Amino acid sequence: MRILIVGAGGLGGYYGARLVEAGRDVTFLLRSESAKRLAAHGLRMKSPAGDVTIAYPQIVETGSLHETFDLVILTCKARDLDDAMNSLAPAMSAETAILPLLNGMSHMTALDARFGRGRVLGGACFISAVREADGTIRHMGQPDRLVFGDRDEPNGARIKQIEAAMCGAGFDAARLDNIMQAMWEKWSFIATSAGITCLMRASVGDIIAAGYSGLTMQLLSENTSIAAAEGYPVGAELLGRADRMFHEKGSTFKASMLRDIEAGNPIEGQQIVGDLLERGKSRGLHTPLLEVVFAHLRCYEESRKSQSS
Repeated sequence: MRILIVGAGGLGGYYGARLVEAGRDVTFLLRSESAKRLAAHGLRMKSPAGDVTIAYPQIVETGSLHETFDLVILTCKARDLDDAMNSLAPAMSAETAILPLLNGMSHMTALDARFGRGRVLGGACFISAVREADGTIRHMGQPDRLVFGDRDEPNGARIKQIEAAMCGAGFDAARLDNIMQAMWEKWSFIATSAGITCLMRASVGDIIAAGYSGLTMQLLSENTSIAAAEGYPVGAELLGRADRMFHEKGSTFKASMLRDIEAGNPIEGQQIVGDLLERGKSRGLHTPLLEVVFAHLRCYEESRKSQSS
């Protein structure tokens, strides 16, 4: 199976390095600057689960793609989705599947419209990995879970071939029959973790120490009520895991969105929080804390615009 990974940041770099190390046929589709950096220095990934160095990764620059692939793994930020779709289009054959690993759900609508629902798999990853200034991919530790599935043919031949390629490659991978359930559960969780740590500009441990963990659980309740209204009630396992995480005294956890705010970087406020809020409103749900969270993120984005103009 020929695999094209769009991007070599935290996600693309980590999973790509693992797949190459496991002997899979992987090519990275990159913009010119990233392609030159990867060609010159190789792909270096540091992880408590084992480091990987790929001296000569297979690379193709955006605009120079002229061959098709069996699987395209999409790891870009939501703000880059339109450009990414244009770049990967030449890789698409009638049988090519796209596995997006973006946050939220709006990207699914865009990908379905561009390439057809039958080509777009569902996917979600649970990992903390970043690309450092020198290009090294740093995995912060467990988990490194990646789940995927076919929304229409969950037990079809194509998804089973993809399963064979993804599993046994050095990370926790699983094919799920109901991938949309997993995607909604992740969305509910990250909208809570990102929303509350960004709103408070604080780690989970600091929020607990200040006596406001109850607000975290209120936000989680609002978010999961939207998921339930959409037909995907969040299961007891995730709720239990979230309860333990959001009550862990001394936790230094901050969502990556908060780290982006602290660095003055763009954020995915609309994709992670705004879209969820809109869906809740369309269902007639009362989600006041989620609205405050989104207002906070929008004010940050407007402030960032005014500072750059």
